[in-house]
Amino acid sequence: MNTLMRIVLLSLTMMVGAVQAADPLVISTGTDRATPIAVVPFGWQGGSVLPDDIAEIVGNDLRNSGVFEPIPRQNMISQPTQASEVIYRDWKAVNAQYVLVGSMVPAGGRIQVQYALFNVATEQQVMTGTVGGTTDQLRDMAHYISDQAFEKLTGVKGAFSTRLLYVTAERFSVDNTRYTLQRSDYDGARAVTLLQSREPILSPSFAPDGKRIAYVSFEQRRPRIFVQYIDTGRREQITNFEGLNGAPAWSPDGKRLAFVLSKDGNPEIYVMDLASKSLRRVTNQFGIDTEPFWGKDGQTIYFTSDRGGKPQIYKTNINSGSVERVTFVGNYNANPKLSADEKTLVMIHRQEGFTNFKVAAQDLQRGNVRILSSTNLDESPTVAPNGTMIIFATRQQGRGVLMLASVNGRVRLPLPTAQGEVREPSWSPYLN
Repeated sequence: MNTLMRIVLLSLTMMVGAVQAADPLVISTGTDRATPIAVVPFGWQGGSVLPDDIAEIVGNDLRNSGVFEPIPRQNMISQPTQASEVIYRDWKAVNAQYVLVGSMVPAGGRIQVQYALFNVATEQQVMTGTVGGTTDQLRDMAHYISDQAFEKLTGVKGAFSTRLLYVTAERFSVDNTRYTLQRSDYDGARAVTLLQSREPILSPSFAPDGKRIAYVSFEQRRPRIFVQYIDTGRREQITNFEGLNGAPAWSPDGKRLAFVLSKDGNPEIYVMDLASKSLRRVTNQFGIDTEPFWGKDGQTIYFTSDRGGKPQIYKTNINSGSVERVTFVGNYNANPKLSADEKTLVMIHRQEGFTNFKVAAQDLQRGNVRILSSTNLDESPTVAPNGTMIIFATRQQGRGVLMLASVNGRVRLPLPTAQGEVREPSWSPYLN
């Protein structure tokens, strides 16, 4: 079997059929109850019907984090739209710990939103603010309010205003499949097409500045890595080597790309300086080395390798060349991603004795592994920049879909996406 075929098989192993089996590491919910919060429908003083419900979006955002549990609207005893109308006893009756209220008024062709957050237990206002925008920016305003509330209550920056990349594959006939590279809100809403091709698109990845993306395209009938500017659509082909050109990963400073090449016969990890196009080989081993992911120091690269006989995750220092195995639980661990604090490794994991692949998180200090997904054919995990949520590709009812899960295990839900097979998600960094 040639090396290209071996690397493709390694990358696609997770897509084979799986058997149903109980998994002793699966967690169905978090150990602690999520914090109840009431996000009250915002008052609107304009005459027209708005296309989006800001309060509903904010409630969904906070729920998706796994930290908060929105009070159902039918359980809300009072529905204030102004800070002066909050009656604490009503919210204590439904066990809400926090209440978020807001009002919207027309302002010169735009909408001005005022919002306030209250602590029900202390009966104090803890946050207030305003945000404005057009009708088309209602979702942006909602995500902004969610970010502000989340950071105020947790001390962790919110990630609801970030974006998501993913690939769709829609098959029209045996020899006619259309692949599209999509960008959307983190929750799958407002998707736009960045690239369309009749050949596969793989491994999209945001640059740290959020303005560029890298991906693999087969438009030349063989894999090549491209960098594309999101705003203008301008593209640059980065690699054109014989064999495999795959799995691009941006360095933390956005000046380098790590990727996998098989130009020397064996799939290895290389790093390219994008300004000079100088190329440096990072790994040199008989096994398959693939799926690089940078540590925030810009010197450490985590990667998948079968050098020990089965796919496991390793890390290397690109200066010293030292290599250390990171995963030991399970007979398959691949596609490493780090949480923002680098304390948690998110990966695709398979336990000994099972054939189903799941998303798992490993505590890098203690070594324990937790299963985060309840599906069986999971692949391509990507982590929110604040580390609270993950999105991964899986299958439901015979179709490839994207699934969002909170890292604490409380939330798992499919994302609304376009028709066809959906795969290869990649979360953006924080956007200005």
